[in-house]
Amino acid sequence: MSLKSDLIQVLRPYYLINIALSLSYLISKKIPVLCEYLFQAEECELDGRETEILFFLLIVITLRTRKSGRVNMISYLSASFIYTKIANLILWFYADFVMGIIYGVVFIFTALILPEPTYSGPNRVIYFRDLKSLEDELKDKNTIWLIEFYTVWSPSCIDFAPIYSELSYKFSLDNLKFGKLDVGRFPEAARKYRINDGSLSKQLPTLILFRDGEESERRPLIDAKNKVVKFNFSEETVRGAFDIKNLFDSCKVGLKSKKHLKSD
Repeated sequence: MSLKSDLIQVLRPYYLINIALSLSYLISKKIPVLCEYLFQAEECELDGRETEILFFLLIVITLRTRKSGRVNMISYLSASFIYTKIANLILWFYADFVMGIIYGVVFIFTALILPEPTYSGPNRVIYFRDLKSLEDELKDKNTIWLIEFYTVWSPSCIDFAPIYSELSYKFSLDNLKFGKLDVGRFPEAARKYRINDGSLSKQLPTLILFRDGEESERRPLIDAKNKVVKFNFSEETVRGAFDIKNLFDSCKVGLKSKKHLKSD
């Protein structure tokens, strides 16, 4: 996404409210009127413990976002919200038990009624509702499938969703299709394709290319020591790893040949 589109997206209620919740304690401490009313203190400065919590929060966000390979402002914000809100919850409880309870209620309430916005642009992704429906489609040897195994709660899967949708819109054909299956809802699919669907998994999302009904390529890879090889899920890396442009061209030629045979 461009900076302009990121800035437009930040104006959506989800981001504005979560930014406010993430900065609530710091703002309350730095605005004299609020500080005097909420904390009943003459000097509104962060003490040593509060500074330690905020510094630790900064380290955690930096490490987690760098580890996940996020590259734009929206991704950084999405990744940081949970940590900043938990830190604010701790700070509010540290300052006053009642204010901590109030913040916790607001935290939970907004999470329930205001989910993170999902990609709503054009796509040609086919969603599979169970493992059997996927296996039935893979029986068609004339169709190549690129399947994303994902979970709805994984930040990496959320980040990748618009990229995958755009790829499907650009390259989908009758004999080259893009699908998704939620391994959070269907863990049997995760077991079958050897995908760790745990909360700390480094295999979410996992992309697998199926030719003739069999797996021919996947990302991220698993090395000889059974460790996940880090893979940055961007449009460029996915196109390169699966050679999507050449795959698209060859499938398009195959479709034309099939039409000529039918016409003859």
